[in-house]
Amino acid sequence: MRYPRTGTTGAVVRIEQVGADLFAELDSTHLLYRTDLLIPAEQAKAAAKSQKEDIKEIIQREREFAAGSEFQDALKNIDQSCEGGG
Repeated sequence: MRYPRTGTTGAVVRIEQVGADLFAELDSTHLLYRTDLLIPAEQAKAAAKSQKEDIKEIIQREREFAAGSEFQDALKNIDQSCEGGG
C-alpha cells in the first residue's frame, strides 16, 4: 500500500478500528494510516510512470524554449544585475 501524502509505502501488517475509522499499520514505518487514504502500490507505480512521462515532455518544451530565438534575444538585453530592491 502507499500513503500518497508522504509517499510512504509498505505492506499492511494489521488493521485496527479507532472509533468509526479503520487504520492500517504499514510494515515500513509501524505507523497507522487511515485505510480510506491508502492506495494500492500498483496504482502508485502507474501514476509515477505517468508523471515521469509528463515531466519528460515538460523538460523537452523548456529546452526548446531556451534554445529559441526569443529567449536568446531576451538574454542579450539584460545587464546581469540583481535589482531585487529592499
